[in-house]
Amino acid sequence: MTTSTHDEREAAVAAADGTCPRCGSPREPDQRYCLECGLALPEVHGRVPALRRRWIRRFGWYPGDWVWLSVLTLVVAVAGAAVSIAVTHSRARPAAVQTAPPVLPTTTAAATTPPAPTTTAPTTTAAPHKPKPHEAATGGGRLVWPAHVNGWTIVLFSYPKTVGVAQPRATALRAAQHGLAKVGVLDSSRYASLQPGYYVVFTGIYGSKSDADASVATARQAGFGGAYSRQVAG
Repeated sequence: MTTSTHDEREAAVAAADGTCPRCGSPREPDQRYCLECGLALPEVHGRVPALRRRWIRRFGWYPGDWVWLSVLTLVVAVAGAAVSIAVTHSRARPAAVQTAPPVLPTTTAAATTPPAPTTTAPTTTAAPHKPKPHEAATGGGRLVWPAHVNGWTIVLFSYPKTVGVAQPRATALRAAQHGLAKVGVLDSSRYASLQPGYYVVFTGIYGSKSDADASVATARQAGFGGAYSRQVAG
């Protein structure tokens, strides 16, 4: 694991323990409800929070505390099925085998009717799906910010342009693979609202700051602990 990836995951762990997963507001370790949106906050002490931290450090994202209940339910279901099968086999008894009396062949003069010819209807094969131009342009973390459009987005990471565009695109691909939508890379020098000289990895195109802020927590829990909302304007 690279130093950059390690730092991002540690930041994601800190964000999961120190912010509200819905609105991203800061929280105290013993705080039970978010003071901004009223959400019942997840625990930060105990076995489940410890498993949450291990998951984020291992995979860089976290699906939610519900995953542990799902795993426990699956284990109980499998165990119940195994017990049911064992009980069924123990109660089964071999059935008596009855031998049918032999059937003597009989000679019957019967007219034979030739089978009717069969016809096979031609089958049609559906043509393979061809991606539309906009599908290819927005997949794999390569979304292009629309021309002449001002709005808000969530900044995941910023790289100096001196490092080249390969590393920013790799980060964008990883963000898309972690489930973040509308991910791409933009050149900050083309927008007056941004500090020039950077390749900015972003996710989402929003019409207002409040809409962007509502999704910051999702980006942080996907492994980008330093994510924040920012206006993009020409």
